[in-house]
Amino acid sequence: MKYYIILLFLAFSLTSFAQKVEKKGKTYEVKNEKIFLNGEDITEILTIEERTTILKEAAIITEKSKVKIENTVVQKEEELKKVKERAELEKAKAKEEAEMAKMQKEKAQEEAEKAAKTKKRQEKEAKKLEKERKKAEKAAKKAEKERKRAEKALKKQEKLKSKYKKAQEKLSKTQKKYQKLKKKGKLSPVDEEKWLEKIEKLSENVEKAKERL
Repeated sequence: MKYYIILLFLAFSLTSFAQKVEKKGKTYEVKNEKIFLNGEDITEILTIEERTTILKEAAIITEKSKVKIENTVVQKEEELKKVKERAELEKAKAKEEAEMAKMQKEKAQEEAEKAAKTKKRQEKEAKKLEKERKKAEKAAKKAEKERKRAEKALKKQEKLKSKYKKAQEKLSKTQKKYQKLKKKGKLSPVDEEKWLEKIEKLSENVEKAKERL
């Protein structure tokens, strides 16, 4: 639109300003259907044929100038159109790139948040596992301690049983020997008293061993 306004302005200018026409070594100026030579109006002095020829050539010059201006305007319009189209394409491309960048930023942010959540969950699970491991170690140590204590108690019990059994056997053996000697009448009152004391002492040992069990 701007170039059309310029075209109209230039066309008006062409009709308003003088056109120079070269004829037989002379330079004529044509303005508003009047012919000037060296600034003097000679329209009426010239013959009709000369006047017609000069005016015709001036009209041709004017028309050529108009065509040239029109072509220039059309060219500028085309250039402007291409510039606008290129600008629109660049604008659309910039918009698309901005949207893509926004999407990538949002995606990156989403992935970062997801990674942070995953890391936090993994750290929480690791702490939980570490706690369970320590708990298991503690339980294992406690179980080992209990096992050793049980083994010790078992050994002690077996030892006490062994002592109890030996005490019983010794008492039984002593009683049998006492009964044998008594039956044969080989025991004096002193000896018998000693044997009875010995049997009583062994009986006490058996009772003590039994109590320890």
